[in-house]
Amino acid sequence: MPAELTERLAALFQWIDPGPGTSHLVSDISGWWRDPNVLAELGPALVVPYRAAGPTVVLAPAVTGLLLGPLAATALGVGFVAAHKPGDGRLPAGPLTWAQSPPDYRGRRVDLAVRDRHLGPDDRVLVVDDWVRTGAQIRALYDICAARGAEVLGTAVVALDCPPEIAAALRITGLISAADLPA
Repeated sequence: MPAELTERLAALFQWIDPGPGTSHLVSDISGWWRDPNVLAELGPALVVPYRAAGPTVVLAPAVTGLLLGPLAATALGVGFVAAHKPGDGRLPAGPLTWAQSPPDYRGRRVDLAVRDRHLGPDDRVLVVDDWVRTGAQIRALYDICAARGAEVLGTAVVALDCPPEIAAALRITGLISAADLPA
């Protein structure tokens, strides 16, 4: 990945204090979406480690995955499949395959669903997301792929913020380490 993209990702990132009564800062990645050069480079940069493996589809969870997934899919010349969450109010009609994540960094379990007709045994899947800390949602997406008979090639994220053993176990690559983002 070009060092210039890494530098732009760091420069456009902020931590936000959501105010009284909160126990942690919130990551603000909105600057990434506002910069047209970053948008143009994200998809191609995310897929570099997986291109040779021949993904047939990109799978990404709502909400920011709905932006990053199509960027990666376009860079590969393949289709995109959205993983939906019941809380987003946009569950699709038709048969769905569901999985629940293990607890995430806040202790939440997240339900995810994919339309059955968009993922099957002939698929070689690249999962894409913006940030990974525990790998909880990625594990749920891998479970959905397994239930549909699809092969997971790995996961590409923008910010890698998980222990190395999780990244290795889930075959996760990142464009920038959370440690390289401004404090």
